[in-house]
Amino acid sequence: MITREYVTLFLVGSCFLLDYSSQNPLQAFLQGRTKGGVTSPTGGTGNKGAMASVGVGTSLRDSVRLRRHGKSGVQRVKRGWVWNQFFVLEEYMGSEPQYVGKLHTDMDQGDSLVKYTLSGEGAGSIFTIDQITGDIHALVGLDREEKSYYTLRAQAVDMETGHPLEPESEFIIKVQDINDNEPRFLDGPYTASVPEMSPTGTYVTQVTATDADDPTYGNSARIVYSILHGQPYFSVDSKTGVIRTALANMDREVKEDYQVLLQAKDMGGQLGGLASTTTINITLSDVNDNPPRFAKSIFHLRIPESASVGSAVGRIRAHDLDAGKNAEVDYSIVPGDEGNMFDIISNGQSQEGIIVLKKTLDYETKKSYTFKVEASNAQLDPRFLHLGPFKDSATIKVNVLDVDEPPVFTKPFYSVDVYEDTPPGTIIGSVTAHDLDASSSAVRYSLEWQREADSCFDIDTVEGTLSTNEYLDREAATQHNITVVATKVNNPLLSTKVSVIVKVLDVNEFPPELAVPSDTFVCENAKAGQVIQTVSATDKDLPPVGQRFFFKSPKELRNRNFTIRDFGNNTAGIVTRRLGFQRRVQDTYVLPVVVEDSGYPAQSSTATLTIRVCSCEPGGFLLSCSAEAVFLPVGLSTGAMMAILLCVVILMVMAALYMGQRRHKEKETLMSSKEDIRDNVIHYDDEGGGEEDTHAFDMGTLRNTHTHRTSSHIAMTEHDADMIREFIQQRLEESQLGYGAPPYDSLATYAYEGEGSIAGSLSSIEESWAIEGSEDFSSLSDWGQPFKTLASILDRQPPTQTEPEES
Repeated sequence: MITREYVTLFLVGSCFLLDYSSQNPLQAFLQGRTKGGVTSPTGGTGNKGAMASVGVGTSLRDSVRLRRHGKSGVQRVKRGWVWNQFFVLEEYMGSEPQYVGKLHTDMDQGDSLVKYTLSGEGAGSIFTIDQITGDIHALVGLDREEKSYYTLRAQAVDMETGHPLEPESEFIIKVQDINDNEPRFLDGPYTASVPEMSPTGTYVTQVTATDADDPTYGNSARIVYSILHGQPYFSVDSKTGVIRTALANMDREVKEDYQVLLQAKDMGGQLGGLASTTTINITLSDVNDNPPRFAKSIFHLRIPESASVGSAVGRIRAHDLDAGKNAEVDYSIVPGDEGNMFDIISNGQSQEGIIVLKKTLDYETKKSYTFKVEASNAQLDPRFLHLGPFKDSATIKVNVLDVDEPPVFTKPFYSVDVYEDTPPGTIIGSVTAHDLDASSSAVRYSLEWQREADSCFDIDTVEGTLSTNEYLDREAATQHNITVVATKVNNPLLSTKVSVIVKVLDVNEFPPELAVPSDTFVCENAKAGQVIQTVSATDKDLPPVGQRFFFKSPKELRNRNFTIRDFGNNTAGIVTRRLGFQRRVQDTYVLPVVVEDSGYPAQSSTATLTIRVCSCEPGGFLLSCSAEAVFLPVGLSTGAMMAILLCVVILMVMAALYMGQRRHKEKETLMSSKEDIRDNVIHYDDEGGGEEDTHAFDMGTLRNTHTHRTSSHIAMTEHDADMIREFIQQRLEESQLGYGAPPYDSLATYAYEGEGSIAGSLSSIEESWAIEGSEDFSSLSDWGQPFKTLASILDRQPPTQTEPEES
């Protein structure tokens, strides 16, 4: 290249000038650094070839001459040669080897007695030296970017003997840089983005070029950046390569992509510098600076009236010039009466609004709907709110299309009530369906038989009246579910169904029955208006909720003793109408009671209630009824009371028999055998006590042969009566202490032998009847409450009995 040749000539001339101007200072510097015959190379001054120092004095030449002839002196000889750093120009294109420099020592007198040798990096292959003159040449062209310097060693030896005249010394050949590399963009082409509407000077990106030339030498690596294409939109910093916006408010919607051609030039941008270019693709990123807009103000949509709820009616879209999230649109229906029939869904991908049906349509009721829809941005940028409202609205008009529909019943379901045993053919109800379409077709009815029980009914195909085909039995089925089908005459394929519930009502077939209590009584001391018994009724029918029973007395019978009071809760009370009852006068009463239900037709029955007259305590506690004595004392069990009652009855019977027998019996018969004393002795199962067993009764009585009893014989002493009373009282107390078992040992029962017996009666109790000639039994009251009633019974005078005449 011409430029490279110019640079080479310029550098060579500069080196010669520098070498000439620095010869004297360099010699003084080298002489100052040399001590004791040792000299180290120093840095060069910029010249391409440095020559060795010349003429260091006669003493040196003499020493060399002595060394050449094999003689040595006693003193040390200083080193007589030295050289500087050498420079070689890179990329040398000449036909001859490039001269690098010259080695020379002051021992060399030009008589060709000194030989120069070269060793180290590139010696012999890259660099060569003239052994006589010491001139160094570069055999090949060098590239500084591959290797910037070479380290070599030089030696001066005696030509004849081959002995070193100087110690071997190391020096450097540095490759001098030339501007042979242009700047490079290693990562190009580049991409960058900057928000639209950005102000001037907004940072976009930074690019950097690299130059392989030596940045420390000259301007070969000094780069300057400039824009060749991309103005006036962008600018670049010439030193740093930072790209910025040069035009304010660039709109992405107008132009989104830009391409900038950037140049990097070395030599500080001067003429002759090397340059390269790269491309930077800059994109304007979107900001929300545009509101959504509808393409038209009115959208017309259509939908059939048969459309199901949730089906799509149509799609609308508001266009937004922005992109991404800035273009997302939210759709909403402006509140209004007609807008309640629909809903709208925002589709984030297509940015559309999908209108869906919210309620069922009916063409015959309303044929069209009009409402407004609003579209707005989901995300707003506060920097651009001043541009106006970021929303838009449009009117939606939906036309409902007529569809041929099946008939419609007037009710969602029907319910019919019918009494059981209704005659067949009876009309029990009706259904009605209409065709709401404009054609208004006639409707025909039929029954859909699903089970055998549906055959119990029939329907009029024109009128829709339901009737029975046979008798219904509520006990067999209380309810029937039948299905009625309504079909259009002009289109039999269109039909609809409705459910009819037939409830079978119960017929009041059975009269109510009085629940008669097991035992009804009235106290002798009952007061007027006193409730003595509560009665209720039952009915075999299945009455509906709320059925009521009515209680009353027969109209033809007027009872002056008792009446019936209806309590109103399906119960009634038997109430006395007068004060006091006497069982000696009348011990039972009969009361007819009429009970009637509230069914249709009403049924009634009459029952007879038997009321006994009983003796009661003042508090109403029952004592006895009629001829039976009923004891209910506190503290005695039921078994104990039954035993006491049995004893009392036995005593009464024995007393009556004794009173009759004593008038007829004149003599006693002596017992002559063991069989004659059968039941007169109490039998015990436990072991006897020997002689103590004789105390159970008087054995002498059994051996009595007298046939006539005197009054003194019969009479009981007061002592004996006290013993009997004490015995009975003891037994009563023992029975009252135990509540779990009947008092079996309370009284000992003695049998009566009857007429003709020699022994007569052995009962001491019977003798007490004879003692009390006046028949005063008031003393029994002292034995306790249970014997008060017994005393009152015995105090009454028994009917007089005539004694039979003796024959």
